[in-house]
Amino acid sequence: MIRVKDLFLRYTREFYALYNISMEIKQGESVAFIGEDESGKTSLLRIFAKLEKITKGEVFIKDIPIDKLNYKTDISAGYVPASPVFLEKKSVYDNFKYVLKNWGYSDKEIESKINNVIIEYSLEKIKDTKIKDLSLDEKYVLSLIRLTFRKLDLLMVDNIFDKMSDATKEVAINLIKLLQTKNTTLIVATTQEEIAKLLCKRKIYFKHGSISDKPEDDD
Repeated sequence: MIRVKDLFLRYTREFYALYNISMEIKQGESVAFIGEDESGKTSLLRIFAKLEKITKGEVFIKDIPIDKLNYKTDISAGYVPASPVFLEKKSVYDNFKYVLKNWGYSDKEIESKINNVIIEYSLEKIKDTKIKDLSLDEKYVLSLIRLTFRKLDLLMVDNIFDKMSDATKEVAINLIKLLQTKNTTLIVATTQEEIAKLLCKRKIYFKHGSISDKPEDDD
């Protein structure tokens, strides 16, 4: 599913956000990237999401070089960033509509899909609320609900759990599990071992931009 070989990401001449990263993630695997803030886990996830360009090395997703990969045609992927991305001045309903229209659904299909989601996730009270008036927890949950409109080959979840209430964590974890099929590859970037244990079968530890074999060691 994902192959990374000798990857470097440099933001300035002196600073490498990622240094000599190599790994393989199989289709259907659930993997946690674990590390403190600025350890490199989010930078790698952003490369997979095509939000950062690598400085050196190779990344293949479904055997397609990352710079050639088209997320609209080559693979069905979902990315949940640490800072939720919405049309802030639009309502919940309009945000859902915007995404579905971009994916090519007809007006009739859009209305049906949104109404089903509103009922299933009890969104009646906030469907007409502007995103800017919602809490961060609500935005995280909506980011995940928005992905239930389609089956995913790849689900990437950035470090969303640190600022969540415990109640919302439970909701988010259940939604992530719901989004997974046996063929969905899941990658979760987190600072929390507990989250990794609940969602993923394999852990990869990051430290100072590199993969660390011994996460308990501190310099």
